[in-house]
Amino acid sequence: MPTPKQAPPSTAPDSPVQLNWGPPPVDATLPAKAEDPELRRWHELASQIGRELAEPLTAALERITTLMTTGRIDRAGLRALHQEIEQARQAGIWSQQIARLASGRVRQSLELVHLTHTVQSVLAYRARELQGKGITLTQALLPVEIQVDASMLFSLLNNLVDWWLENALGHVEVQVDCTHWPERARLRCKFKHQPADQSDTVNLDERYSAMTSMNWQVLDQTARTMGVVLDRQINATQVNLSLEFPNVVSDRLSQLDWNDQDQGFADSVNSKPLAGSHVLVVAARRDLRIQIREALKSMGLVLDFVTSVKEAIDFCREGLPHAIVFDNGLHTFAFDKLVQSIRKEVPEFVFIELLDGGHTFDISSVSQTGMARVGQEAIATALPSALVYELTRVM
Repeated sequence: MPTPKQAPPSTAPDSPVQLNWGPPPVDATLPAKAEDPELRRWHELASQIGRELAEPLTAALERITTLMTTGRIDRAGLRALHQEIEQARQAGIWSQQIARLASGRVRQSLELVHLTHTVQSVLAYRARELQGKGITLTQALLPVEIQVDASMLFSLLNNLVDWWLENALGHVEVQVDCTHWPERARLRCKFKHQPADQSDTVNLDERYSAMTSMNWQVLDQTARTMGVVLDRQINATQVNLSLEFPNVVSDRLSQLDWNDQDQGFADSVNSKPLAGSHVLVVAARRDLRIQIREALKSMGLVLDFVTSVKEAIDFCREGLPHAIVFDNGLHTFAFDKLVQSIRKEVPEFVFIELLDGGHTFDISSVSQTGMARVGQEAIATALPSALVYELTRVM
């Protein structure tokens, strides 16, 4: 009798089959892949933009809801509503600027630009805002030229001043110099963001977050687009910021007399914004005249020097210059009569008074005399700025 066939062994499991539809399990022994810093930066920026838009708009919506319910809004509430809407609008503008700069479609037109004169021009232009915030400046600016897009440089420097206005307390030190290797033009600034006697109460994470505002984000993205290396160091009371520019022109160009016709580059409007302007200097002291000449020699100005008020009067009879720089030791009654006669003809004529000693730098609009004032110890740094500001204001 044949042996019955054995049934094949069953392959069915004792428990239900577990199907894994997701990614394979991560081996805990393998190191986690580091997050891309650039991707993380954009994630943080997107989150910040959302906050900058949502917070003021939420407050504005609450005010509008109250207005619709009560039918009333007082002047203070209307002012706050306007401010909140303007704040959200500004956040949207900043976002668009950042997106445009990061798109890679910004075309930069490189030209020879005098970095030092551009910095001085921007600082002079923004002087009233800085003084309104109680911010004073100390400038130590070596003459440096770079190949850069002039309009983007102007935007970068204005963004920097906007950031100072948000964060600086009291005083900002500004320096322009060059690094030796690699050879780069460098703009540095240093200021306090917290009084020294309150350093123990500072939460650095909170301060870092507060100082990474949308103004900072625009500044940062502008620098990245220009290829400028931006470095920021924040401690309990102080901020140190450095911007390093590529394409610096050799230092030897800083030592050339700009009237030299053999220079290797054509004159640039941006490197000499006042080129050809006529300035009369009234100073009896030879050392002061030399100091003024050295401070202004790279600006392309036409300089004339006289040593007395009588000579100044005779000079102006032949024709007026664009500006008069004078030693306050010669500020006599006769000089005041000269000022009055000139201002009858040209009401906004530029006068810059050089004060004995000190680092004073007052623009004409905040001076009691209606004249810009520069301390003699600040001639090298502040006198060019004063001339740029005063002359571009009236020309």
